[in-house]
Amino acid sequence: MSSVITESIVMGLIFSVLTIGVFITFKILDFPDMSVEGTFPLGAFVFARALTLGMNSVTGMILAFVAGAIGGLITFVLYRKFKIQSILSGILTMTFLYSVNLRITGTSNITFFEYKTVFQMFEKIPKMLILLIIVLVIKILMDAFLKTEKGYLLLATGDNETLVKSLGKNPDKYICLGLMLSNALAALSGTLMAQSNGYADITMGQTIIVSALASITIGDAFLKNSRFVKRTTRAIFGAIIYRIIYGVAIQLGLEPSDLKGITAIIVVVFILYNNASSKGFNILKEKKRGQSVKN
Repeated sequence: MSSVITESIVMGLIFSVLTIGVFITFKILDFPDMSVEGTFPLGAFVFARALTLGMNSVTGMILAFVAGAIGGLITFVLYRKFKIQSILSGILTMTFLYSVNLRITGTSNITFFEYKTVFQMFEKIPKMLILLIIVLVIKILMDAFLKTEKGYLLLATGDNETLVKSLGKNPDKYICLGLMLSNALAALSGTLMAQSNGYADITMGQTIIVSALASITIGDAFLKNSRFVKRTTRAIFGAIIYRIIYGVAIQLGLEPSDLKGITAIIVVVFILYNNASSKGFNILKEKKRGQSVKN
């Protein structure tokens, strides 16, 4: 069981990068972006192509990050410039990237066991520790960014575009920034997954959006009411807990074909829990307010 927990934490750290990205679009911008299911494998295929061309793994990860950002830009153009609905814009980008991913390497599956990944570059350091360092660096950078003027305006855009316009700023700029950053992180997560597995596969992005949403929901369920826990921390915590639940389910003998159903059930259960806890919190808040008025 300990090996299952260890592997689940490793996978949770990989998916936490994706979850932070999805958090930007779904929770901050309130934008149902499906394009991450295309940019996740895009990152893996760009990384694989970079390795086969003789580049090192760090360069490959940077190129994948940039490629993911371009994927987010495509979604923005479809949404804002071509006036296509948000969810359809993401689906169209995801569909387009499916063909792009196949073109990058010319195959639907590519292995790179003979090449040095970031884990082989630092082979004396445990994989979990390398991933933890990467995730913490991303978290620190994201937290710092959200405290900048652009970060505050990104948050404000998700809450009230009219307010951003009244400040003389263009909300389109921050929607574009959010989509690009979200998909760049999704692509980066894809490179980590590919390096962990030793291969990139065209199907690796399927339904990952549900996994990311499950992670966000779990993180909110446990830590939403804690004032001192940042949003990025909730995303990381949720991703790790989700993957542990996932790993334990496999260990208990569930078929892989059952796990998508289990994921859906997990999302529903934690959404119901969040709704119930929020309702209870609001009732308690109203009671306290009523008591203070009486006093």
